[in-house]
Amino acid sequence: MPASQLPFSAAEYGRRLAKVRAAMALREIDVLFIEDPSNMAWLTGYDGWSFYVHQGVIVFHDQDPVWWGRSQDANGAVRTVWMADERVASYADRYIQSPTLHPMETLAALLREHGYGRRRIGLELENYYFSAKAYLVLKDELPEADLIDATALVNWQRTVKSNEEIVFMRRAARISEKIVDGIMQRVEPGLKKNDLVAEIYGDAIRGVDDDWGEYPAIVPLLPSGSDAAAPHLTWDGRRFEEGTATFFEIAGCYRRYHVPFCRTVFLGTPPAHMLEAEKALAEGLEAGLEAARPGNRAGDVADALYRSLERAGIEREGRCGYPIGISYPPDWGERTISFRREDDTILEPGMTFHFMPGLWMSDWGLEITESILIREDGAAECLCNRPRKLFVKN
Repeated sequence: MPASQLPFSAAEYGRRLAKVRAAMALREIDVLFIEDPSNMAWLTGYDGWSFYVHQGVIVFHDQDPVWWGRSQDANGAVRTVWMADERVASYADRYIQSPTLHPMETLAALLREHGYGRRRIGLELENYYFSAKAYLVLKDELPEADLIDATALVNWQRTVKSNEEIVFMRRAARISEKIVDGIMQRVEPGLKKNDLVAEIYGDAIRGVDDDWGEYPAIVPLLPSGSDAAAPHLTWDGRRFEEGTATFFEIAGCYRRYHVPFCRTVFLGTPPAHMLEAEKALAEGLEAGLEAARPGNRAGDVADALYRSLERAGIEREGRCGYPIGISYPPDWGERTISFRREDDTILEPGMTFHFMPGLWMSDWGLEITESILIREDGAAECLCNRPRKLFVKN
C-alpha cells in the first residue's frame, strides 16, 4: 500500500514489530503466527471483513512479516498492508469450509518452506479466531515442531499507546460524544428502540467533521427497566417507556480505534435508590480516576472504586475496567490488564482503559463510564467530556 495511505508511519510499524520480536525472543519463539485481526491490523495495517475465515500474519525475526489468507482476500491485503506485494500469501478457495481440506494445511506448508517445520512456533491458542480444529491440523502437519501458546503476546505490546495512536483515540472520543449527545436529544417515551439505534449508527458512521466513523466491535447495548440487570442485551422493536431507566453502551470508532462510553437515561422521576447509586458511582469514578496514575497498580483503581461503593452499601465484584485501542468484532477490549483488586500490573503513561463500573442489580441497572488515558503524572484523563451523571428526561 502507498505509504501516504497507511494509517501510521513506517517508523510506527517498525516500533511495533521490534516490540513483538523482543517479546518472541524472551519466550524463545522462532516464528509467531497471529490470527487475531486486531493484532494483524496493529502490526501490518491489514483491514478487511475477512476474519470469518482462517487468515493471519507470520512474524519472523529476520524478515518482513507475511500476510496469509484466503485467495480472494489477498488483493485486500495488497491494498492495506505496509509490506511488499510478495509478502502476501494465499490459499485456494477449495479450502473454505471443506469437509476434506483445511486452510492450516497450507499454512503448515508455508512454514516448512521457510524452514520452520522443526522450530518453536508461537500460536494464539486462546483466541476467538483460532479454532480447535486449526490447532489439531497444524499439530498433524508439523509433527516435529514445538507449538507454543503465545496467547496475548502481541496484545501486551499494544498496552502503551504511541502518540499516533492517541490522536486516533481522541478522534474516536469526539464520535462517542456525538453519539451520546444524539441519544440524549432523541430518546423519549414512545420512541422505538430500533429507530434510535438507526440514528446511533448514523452518528457513528458519519463521524465528526472529516473524521469518519467505522462499525464498532460491539453493537449498541441499551436494555431498559428490569432488563438493565443484564449488561449485554441489545435492542428490539419495543418502545421506550415513562418511568424506566435505560443505559446506553456505545463506542465511537476511528480507523478501528475505539473509545467506549456509557451513560444512563431515566424517563420521568428516578427512584431514590437510583439517585443514591448515581451519587456513589460518581464518587467511585472520581476516586478511581485519582488512583489511575503511573506507578500505581491496576488493582488500585478497583480498590478506590469499590471502597466508595461499599460505603454506600453497594456490593460489586469482578473487574471494573479493561484496556482499549484497536479492535474488531466481537470485542473492543485488548484482553490483557483488568481493573480488578488482584491485578498487580503497574500503570504506565500512554495506557488507555475503559473504566467501566456498571451496576447490574436484581431488577435495574446503571452505567456511567469513562474511557481514560494514563498521563505522565497526575490523575487519568477522561477522553470524553460529558457530565458524569444519571440523565433525567421528564
